[in-house]
Amino acid sequence: MHVYRFVRDRLYVAILGGVLIALAAGGSAFAVAHHARRTGAGARSPARQRAKSSSGKLPTITKKVWGSADGQTVDLFTLRNQKGMTVKITNYGGVVQSIQVPNRQGKLTDVALGFPKLADYVDDFTQGANNTSWPIPGGSGDTYFGAIIGRYANRIANASFTLNGTTYKLDANNGPNTLHGGYLGWNTHVWSAGTSVTSSGAALKLTASFPAGEGCLPSRSPGCTGFPAPVAATVVYTLTPSDQLQISYAATNESTTDATVINLTNHTYFNLGGQASGSVYNQLLAINSDKYMPTNVNQIPESPYFVSVHGTPYDFRTMHSIGKYIRATNMPDGTSGTIRQLQFAHGYDNNWILNGYGSYRLVAVAQDSSNGVTLWEYTDQPGVQLYTGNFLVGDLTGTTGTAYRQGDAFTLETQHYPDTPHHIGQAGWPSVVLDPGATFKSKTAYKFGIEGPKFSSSVHFK
Repeated sequence: MHVYRFVRDRLYVAILGGVLIALAAGGSAFAVAHHARRTGAGARSPARQRAKSSSGKLPTITKKVWGSADGQTVDLFTLRNQKGMTVKITNYGGVVQSIQVPNRQGKLTDVALGFPKLADYVDDFTQGANNTSWPIPGGSGDTYFGAIIGRYANRIANASFTLNGTTYKLDANNGPNTLHGGYLGWNTHVWSAGTSVTSSGAALKLTASFPAGEGCLPSRSPGCTGFPAPVAATVVYTLTPSDQLQISYAATNESTTDATVINLTNHTYFNLGGQASGSVYNQLLAINSDKYMPTNVNQIPESPYFVSVHGTPYDFRTMHSIGKYIRATNMPDGTSGTIRQLQFAHGYDNNWILNGYGSYRLVAVAQDSSNGVTLWEYTDQPGVQLYTGNFLVGDLTGTTGTAYRQGDAFTLETQHYPDTPHHIGQAGWPSVVLDPGATFKSKTAYKFGIEGPKFSSSVHFK
């Protein structure tokens, strides 16, 4: 999503010679997938660590000083597994700066959009707080490239909500809405970092504490109060031998009296052809969902809230290209307005209701058929936001110096639903309330591999 847009105990799923495997997912959901494996991660912090795997090869973590932000040292960590898959992550905002995976020819391909310098992330992420435009006026705005998003991912309407009889006013950093926690969300924080390596993977553990009142920048949002209750957060990135990047989240409400709301995600922009390869519209996608959430012009969910994807441009139950229907404003979308959902968002930028909530399951599969790079996404969350880089306008240059334009990436942001604080206790809306002393936990994983050009015909969720 975008600042300028009215924006379990172990699961194995194996590919067996192209045979479809049924997954427990709220009805019959089928998809071909690679092996998914859950691993734990401790926390040690040497600059470089190695551990032997069963094959005798060594996962590694290295780090280097990348600069500073808010007077604090910022590091860039490089996680590399036994196969050579490499992920770079910084403790500034927990940003995933690059993900290099082998393509069909064995060449490493960076499939995540990102910036080459720390200063670019700082300038991009803080332009709203500083009331500036970066790098030029009228540009792409805050991208949230690769970042941890909290305290509340996605939008909260009217920059306010009421909880247990008290109304809390937040930053209106997205038109009338609060987006991704406000002007200075978790993506702008320098997190404490620790590392560990075992034969099961290389892990980067990030921790931070956020005070009551965050989500309120008085200079930009006079009269705001921010979110209630202090929260202690831990995010662990683990790169496994099976080419999974696992992300585990934990957030504890440290108040003894006040509840709060929580919704966490990661905002990596994917381009499976390579971050500088251009449009993703010809890349393939399947989503394990029978319903999506339409929004109003401010991109806040609106009634009827849960709409069948059948017969709409939002039906990704069978794998097809991302761009197949992205211009199909002549198709019904389950709403009655004269302006179609694809027009509001300038492409895809909606929440899909994922099948099988309550379990950790496969929820999406994507592929670049030209190079074979394939992505499987797993989560325990109820929703996922597909965003197709609609507001990238060409002013931003990436890690190799090329410009990013509209449609050059997609996100798959696992989450609770947008604007849930205005639907607390309502049927169909999983709770985002975090009571005093309670801990929210979640896990998402991105699994990478190579599949052939006919792979898409074997992937479907219906």
